[in-house]
Amino acid sequence: MRPVAVVGIGKTAFGAFPDRDLRSLAVEASEKALKDASVDASKIEAFFLGNFAGPEFAGQNHLAPYIASACGIRGVPATRFEDACASSGAAFYHAVSSVAAGLNDVVLVAGVEKMTSQPTPKVTEILAGAGDLGGEVKAGATFPALFAMIARRHMYQYGTTREHLASVAVKNHANGAKNPLAHMKKAITMEQALAGKPIAEPLTVYDCSLISDGAAAVVLAPLERASEFTAKPARILGIAQTSDLVALDEKDDITTLQAVRTAAARAYKMAGLTARDIQFAEVHDCFTIAEILAIEDLGFAAKGQGGPYTLA
Repeated sequence: MRPVAVVGIGKTAFGAFPDRDLRSLAVEASEKALKDASVDASKIEAFFLGNFAGPEFAGQNHLAPYIASACGIRGVPATRFEDACASSGAAFYHAVSSVAAGLNDVVLVAGVEKMTSQPTPKVTEILAGAGDLGGEVKAGATFPALFAMIARRHMYQYGTTREHLASVAVKNHANGAKNPLAHMKKAITMEQALAGKPIAEPLTVYDCSLISDGAAAVVLAPLERASEFTAKPARILGIAQTSDLVALDEKDDITTLQAVRTAAARAYKMAGLTARDIQFAEVHDCFTIAEILAIEDLGFAAKGQGGPYTLA
């Protein structure tokens, strides 16, 4: 397996764009990544797309070839990966594997979602399809409800408080306020976060991520060829993808994301690092409790201490 590097990046703004379709967002991000890598679309040897529910949100199937051809990429493998919130991560993992194995040299990976084309009740229904449709969803569970149950259990087991959850929202809104491409460029106070409209107790509107449109893309190449595209390649030191049980009632402990723990262990081992070596991390925050679980399961905070860790 040969070392792989990111040699080009591209990203759209994120938000609600009634005048944009899914393809135009993906093409914008992809073209920016190609330009950043100084590579023509005709040189791309494979296209990997991460997308959760484009067919349901936008009514378009066959998405990978549909988007690849619009980017000028033709005659190469074009494959879509669907893994709920990890869809683009899965696409990236397999793209890296392809280059590391020597199957391809220069590949493009894009992730795109166009969610605001549907009303909120329909969006909730589509997102619920990532859960246990025959059990929890059939019983009426939505993802806000499921993560609310996780939050309540974490509170019961570890003493996590509403202030701990709200501190995640305050921090992330502060970060978003500094990002010109963010959907929500607005800082909030702890008081605002705690007084937010209730969604699923104990979660308020500030504990829940937005329905959004946007896309991002990267160009990958073997590290040995990275200088052909950029003077500052980002070498991929470690990467892993795992899975776990979907339904909460099948899990031994709903306050632990076992797939995160397993993937982190494998990625750390590949990179020859530990959690203590990490100086910057971007973690998934579909709900504030999800971030607290992630920083615990990634080893940044002891189990049950993700709330105090964030509040501090």
